[in-house]
Amino acid sequence: MSQWDFAVNFFVALFALIDPIGNVPLFAAATNGVKSKDARLISVYIALFVLGFLTFFYFSGLSLLEFFGISLPAFRIAGGVILFLLGLEMARDDFTATFANAADETGPPLEGRANARRRFERMIVPFAMPLLIGPGAISTVVIYASEAKRFGVAGAAVGVAVIAALALATMLCFWATPIITRLLGRIGLTIVVRVLGLILCALAVQFILAGIAESTAGVILREAAAPYAK
Repeated sequence: MSQWDFAVNFFVALFALIDPIGNVPLFAAATNGVKSKDARLISVYIALFVLGFLTFFYFSGLSLLEFFGISLPAFRIAGGVILFLLGLEMARDDFTATFANAADETGPPLEGRANARRRFERMIVPFAMPLLIGPGAISTVVIYASEAKRFGVAGAAVGVAVIAALALATMLCFWATPIITRLLGRIGLTIVVRVLGLILCALAVQFILAGIAESTAGVILREAAAPYAK
């Protein structure tokens, strides 16, 4: 696998997990009644949260596994199971309506940055976590961090760049909430979520196959565990 293949696979996996397009209706509901400028500021806060949190696990996740005595194949299998359940939920249900009331307004009204900060604080749970950054995203970051070790420092840089690109894409999607909502409509958004759920299920199965192949001998064909390896 080349650095380019690694970057593309990593970005696609994270994009399918965080699903910024599918979460546009949730963001719209959570920021209902907020001025456009404040909503964009909330998007920036969310992007910075995604960047900081995922970067932390990208560099410390493997050390945490070593501390708890968890092998990488075991983590791959566990992460694959979690990803599969999340993908199945996205593919089967109207996932966009799950947290529609995540950030109902309480307390005295605020303006500007103070209002945006309070909205963001109320959206951390469950919108930012575990909806955007859940066990699946954390598992994916740790797994790809292990893959990046073969590229050395360049792999670390590529991984951080992918996370930064994902955070930027999330911010831009939330900035474009009014446009995306009008363009796709409710049916279109539901289709996007379910297609991403299908992709997530396939990625999850690939993680499980790779984990079994690493921990056993001859159970999983090499072509199945790493279908595009050269």
